[in-house]
Amino acid sequence: MNFEISKKQQDFLNKVDKVCRAIRDSEEKSYIHEKLNDMVVPEFGKIGMLGCPISTKYGGLGYDILTYALALERIGEEGNSLRTFFSAHISIGQMVLQSWANEEQKKEYLPKTTSGKSIMGFALTEPSAGSDPASMQTKFEERGSDFILKGKKHWVGNGTFAKLITTFAKDSEGKISAFLIDTDSKGFNAKEMKNKMGLLTVKNAEITLDDCVIPKKNLLGPRGQGLSIAFSTLIDGRLSVAAGAVGVMKDCLAESISYSKSRKQHGSELAKKQLIQEHIAKIVINTESSRWLVYRAAHTRQKMHNFVEKFKERTNQWQSKLNRNNEQYSSLRAEADNFTSIAKFHASNSAFDSANRAVQIFGSEGYKKTTRVAKHFLDSRAIIIYEGTNEVLELKIATHLLGNKHRAY
Repeated sequence: MNFEISKKQQDFLNKVDKVCRAIRDSEEKSYIHEKLNDMVVPEFGKIGMLGCPISTKYGGLGYDILTYALALERIGEEGNSLRTFFSAHISIGQMVLQSWANEEQKKEYLPKTTSGKSIMGFALTEPSAGSDPASMQTKFEERGSDFILKGKKHWVGNGTFAKLITTFAKDSEGKISAFLIDTDSKGFNAKEMKNKMGLLTVKNAEITLDDCVIPKKNLLGPRGQGLSIAFSTLIDGRLSVAAGAVGVMKDCLAESISYSKSRKQHGSELAKKQLIQEHIAKIVINTESSRWLVYRAAHTRQKMHNFVEKFKERTNQWQSKLNRNNEQYSSLRAEADNFTSIAKFHASNSAFDSANRAVQIFGSEGYKKTTRVAKHFLDSRAIIIYEGTNEVLELKIATHLLGNKHRAY
């Protein structure tokens, strides 16, 4: 594995850094007032970040997954709220289309999303179906040239303003399929979920599908393959969380070093206190150990992507053939699933631990929501839960070695 990056990649990452610095004040003010940051879409749109890993054929920049992860790492320094916007729009938004949509769907939707004219969301979780998506209650039926969906989804990132959302529903036989929903569709309603602990600049929605009308052309992937699509999507979601968590830790470290050098107690700087140095050392260890797990996970995910793209070139009906008959694909997918689970588990736990240590270094000052470390503390609690709770990820990691006959979930 070679994690060296080219001058072109570095130039792009420098642009990401510049935009992050330009919107920082606006993002922090928006966080306090619990509102969307209106600068995000136009400013990141100017540098192409809204389509970073999407093929140039559909208006994206066509960067590899490691470059995208590095961009999310930098964005994560500004907080998990900002990074979650990109996860919903790209990782579990556009990348689902790039992997599973047919050519007509890609041409219709991806150029709009890479330009920022249309923002994406992803609706899988339900009030009674979180870690167990197979137990979802949302149903669909055929009616003429349409599918009719009925049910509820919640914690939909970008759900209050997204124009295109991927969702999932069961037929009368209990088979799950995936669908692309234009949010102006009849029967679609979104309501903001409020009173969150953190993630205050990303807008989560509860979505009600009240006999929502979806044209049959908006079926995503083969019918009945919805769970496979959902689980493959969560590979990208977990990688995104892990990459952003590294950025969180980097910012906690920078803030802690700066504050501990400037703050004096008992006649000397906090930076000279051994117990403060212990906190800082632990944040460094958390950051570095997580960073390489993320890069390794990005490498395995890229191998899976490269194989799929070559497979598409060689055969028709590639989606069903990949899922049912291809051992190499199954092996690459399992490897990507395992390493992204490990990276997400370790990095999210490490980010929360690092933010907690940073708040402790700041003392009472760190308990104010106006400090960056307090924001990281509040937001990092969420990433231990979403894109697979860490308890479930531990079971997944063990099952990868023990085999499915020992599966505990």
